[in-house]
Amino acid sequence: MTRILIRAALILAAVALASTAEAKGCLKGAAVGGVAGHMAGHGVMGAAAGCALGRH
Repeated sequence: MTRILIRAALILAAVALASTAEAKGCLKGAAVGGVAGHMAGHGVMGAAAGCALGRH
């Protein structure tokens, strides 16, 4: 249960921080991060990190 809440909080934070202009980079980064994270067993965390890095 705690893991679900932490993941939801990370996703909400990533969405809240992404502005409209940066959404394209966030989506690309999230897709790449999600795939890489999935391979390591941490898809959601990889997507959140990819979104954060994709914005820059």
